[in-house]
Amino acid sequence: MYEQFFNLKTKPFELVPNPEFLFLSKGHKKAITYLDYGIREKVGFILLTGEVGSGKTTILRNLIKEVKEQIVLSKIFNTKVTSDQLIAMINEDFGLQVSGKDKVALLRDLYEFLIEQYAIGCQPILIIDEAQNLSVELLEEVRMLSNLESDRAKLLQIVLVGQPELRSTLAGAELTQLRQRISLTCHLKPLSGEEVTQYIYHRLEIAGNRDAVVLPDETFELIYQFSRGIPRLVNIICDFLMISAFVEQTREISMELVREVVGELEEDNRYWEGSTQPGAKRLATAEDALLAKRVERLELLADDRSLARRVERLEDLADDGSLEQRVIELEGQAGEGSLARRVERLEQGAPAWAGAAGPGTEPAGQRDQQDLQAAEKLASLECCLSALALEHEAQLKALDSSLSGVQRELQAVREHAARLEERSQAPIATGRRGMLRWLTGS
Repeated sequence: MYEQFFNLKTKPFELVPNPEFLFLSKGHKKAITYLDYGIREKVGFILLTGEVGSGKTTILRNLIKEVKEQIVLSKIFNTKVTSDQLIAMINEDFGLQVSGKDKVALLRDLYEFLIEQYAIGCQPILIIDEAQNLSVELLEEVRMLSNLESDRAKLLQIVLVGQPELRSTLAGAELTQLRQRISLTCHLKPLSGEEVTQYIYHRLEIAGNRDAVVLPDETFELIYQFSRGIPRLVNIICDFLMISAFVEQTREISMELVREVVGELEEDNRYWEGSTQPGAKRLATAEDALLAKRVERLELLADDRSLARRVERLEDLADDGSLEQRVIELEGQAGEGSLARRVERLEQGAPAWAGAAGPGTEPAGQRDQQDLQAAEKLASLECCLSALALEHEAQLKALDSSLSGVQRELQAVREHAARLEERSQAPIATGRRGMLRWLTGS
């Protein structure tokens, strides 16, 4: 649909498990290494688990693609079956005749086939995908298949692949024997935030154009928050982003477009309802996570380093060490030589000087000059104190204004979060036409 516009050879974010697009994250490399080692060393059981959409089937397809000639595979992808059906499906995939045969005949044929393959140097491998759907009884049947062995080696190697529930099932006391036969186990973890960015560019590059679209750095964080690092959900988001950009005839994908697509996908599909991820909490939209971080940062302003505490400390200073107290302290430090006392002393000494020296004498002139100097110094001190008072008041007003602004923003963010929560809990309007319905024309 949009390949030509973006100069791509194929769609980069299709949901089919195409091994050509396999992205080797740290977890995927580990899983492939374990599988390769287990097959080479012919260990009995291999267990591979991971969340829905984490890439398990893609790894299996890659394994099947690179399988060697001496390896014979039987692949089971439908596990909602009975015991007889499971054995029949295994035999049929190995190329054996199954029609009209009961379970005993099927097991006998399978055993003879495995002996033949061992004699000619071939290695039969049974791969069971979606193994979490197998009941305890069926898992016991699978374990019994591993008892088919020669004097020197196991005749059948078994790879169990499933979701995390499979591990819980295997942990039961009734499956102790099976659990003890598992030689290698690996769990595919979700991609990290950095790996999600690399994953997106990797698929664009494999599809033919790494620079097909322009994605701001913050969009990768939003995609990661919503997908939680699950490759399939990354594909779903990015495919709809590509479609939306194509509809608007642009190569630049904005944060607003990502928010819109993510919100529509979550509202229409509820991907995280019933999630099995440990500690996972459902998000109404991926924007909630970013909003939560913003609220958390604003609420940190209420701790010991906040503006409120700074204002409180300044107000305490104004109470305990007020300007009036500072003036008194300054005058006290001046002691006998304080300006006020000097002025008072000069004024009290004026009559004595006047009587002793008489009018027009030198002491009277000196007295006037000292009075003037004292008055000037007193005026200078009063100006300094006034300036300090104004500066202190300005600082308090500025801090009060900053605190008020932070409180307003925090309140706005909390109200926004509350609206999003109400939106996530409200039933979807039947008449609403979201992006998915618009794109599909439904």
